[in-house]
Amino acid sequence: MLTKLAMTGFKNRWRDYLVLFSGLIMSSAIFYMFEALATNKQFLSSNSGISLAGQIFQFGSVLLTIITLVYISYANSFLLSMRKRDYGLFMLVGARKSKIGQLIWLETLLVGITATIVGIALGTILTVGVSKLLVSSLGLTLHHFAAWYTPAASTTLLLYVGLFLLAGFFNLIALTKTPALKLLHSNDQPNRPRLKPFRQLVEVIIGLISIAIGYWAMSDLKNLQMAGIGIALVTIVIGTYLLFNAIFVWLVVLLKQFNFAHRGLNGFTLSQLSFRIRNYTKILSIVAMLFALALGAITVGMGFHRQVPLMANSSNAYDMGIVNATTAQKKQIAKLNPTKQANYHFKVGKKVVYYRASEFNQHPFTTMDQKSKNQIDSVAKQNNAKQLAKSMTSYQLSQLQASANQNMSQVFLSDAAYAKITSKQSTLTIFATKDVAKHMNALKHLAASQQRRDKGLTESMLGGRYGNYIIVNGMYSGLEFMGFFLGVAFLAMLASCLMFKILSGAAADRNRYKMLNKIGTRQSQLRAAIRKEIAVLFILPGIVGVIHVLFGLKMFTFIMVGSPYTGIWLPFLIFAALYVIYYLITVSIYRRIVLE
Repeated sequence: MLTKLAMTGFKNRWRDYLVLFSGLIMSSAIFYMFEALATNKQFLSSNSGISLAGQIFQFGSVLLTIITLVYISYANSFLLSMRKRDYGLFMLVGARKSKIGQLIWLETLLVGITATIVGIALGTILTVGVSKLLVSSLGLTLHHFAAWYTPAASTTLLLYVGLFLLAGFFNLIALTKTPALKLLHSNDQPNRPRLKPFRQLVEVIIGLISIAIGYWAMSDLKNLQMAGIGIALVTIVIGTYLLFNAIFVWLVVLLKQFNFAHRGLNGFTLSQLSFRIRNYTKILSIVAMLFALALGAITVGMGFHRQVPLMANSSNAYDMGIVNATTAQKKQIAKLNPTKQANYHFKVGKKVVYYRASEFNQHPFTTMDQKSKNQIDSVAKQNNAKQLAKSMTSYQLSQLQASANQNMSQVFLSDAAYAKITSKQSTLTIFATKDVAKHMNALKHLAASQQRRDKGLTESMLGGRYGNYIIVNGMYSGLEFMGFFLGVAFLAMLASCLMFKILSGAAADRNRYKMLNKIGTRQSQLRAAIRKEIAVLFILPGIVGVIHVLFGLKMFTFIMVGSPYTGIWLPFLIFAALYVIYYLITVSIYRRIVLE
């Protein structure tokens, strides 16, 4: 009979359980996606760009585990909020607490196992889709990448089942020791905020000092190194919590004193926020940190994507050099509409490469000379034969030969002296386009044709902007991939955590909205009140998270060439759009629960 009642309750609340299942499925899917990359050692070791970020992947895996613990705790509270009243009714009709305890434990475990298995399957599909999207957009070539990775699936299943076993155990203890009447009215106890000016002032001061220390640690990461990350993580988390705990409570209470609080349902909205204000401060602090991590990961990922052409352009003034270009290669070069092009003849001796000085005097060779320690802060300089012989950047000419001649000395001879050299003459054709990234496909065809002629030649040996682009892209592509992947994972986690926290109180809010409906409040006003209440809970951590990101990007000033703030509007805009989508989903689900 007890099982039948439980199943009936499950059937009547299938929409609420659908929310719970969808959130848990997405959580386990994201965790599996990340683990499939973080724990695949063969994948990490086989991809140079990815392997450079191996330690960060492991750090992210630990961080994602902590986030998952928080996420499941809120998912479990959402499950309990739906069932507390049912359990109380079962006790009132004579059900034994031991039987209810078994039902609680089995129900929690069943929800967890089912959601985890479906989540792993969904995670496998998402891993394929997201990886293909990122690989194609970033121009990556990944080796030994597998969407299905058994150790990752096992880790995900064991973690989630273990956590739900613990959750079921704690639910069993908590609910079987709670009186039936208290279960029936468990959501009716307000947590009214009380202003304590001195305590809150101290919290504000300590919070500001903690955040300031964290920002300083991030800006001086070049000297502090890994210790700076640890200091920033601890101090910013503490500071964010203290500021939310002090300012948010104060803000809601003070807002009630203004005239606008008495217009429409604004007073009701503020009362809703203050009703469980202490519980919200914790989740908002966590969401603010996750927001900063997610937005920061995407911003840095896009920042690394911008580094590739900048570093390639600063390394050489020419895109590529072709030795003894064929007629077909010359036609391909002409189709690129090069901004500059030159042909230099040379002869190779035992340890020396001989050039005709007159050709360099007639068509000076352009080198990229660094003006400062900044790798991209370079200036183009025209060099005749005499200047190039003395220049420290003459190696840029050797790089364009794309052969074993790169390590030989360079000698510039007069036409008469050059004619006396008995070695075979070759021609080096060099050219530059407006944008090496824009012409990447055409340059790849040129490189492939050159590789067919010289079997030992690789793309990275071609020198020039193209060769350097290939090398730098290989280093940074893994960091780009990791940044986008982490950003998506953290975004889904933070929005889902906040969504579950808001929805966990929806069952108790239903009666309050029913009362407003009965006294004649229009549906449009009720929907507007819901939108405002949830908007505040989304906007506050968003603002704090953006501030953390703006200061946190200081960490990358010594890693990135150029400013890490360049083009920052694009990742912010993308992230804001995704964040708004989660907000709209939360509003829609909450409205369905509380409004008839």
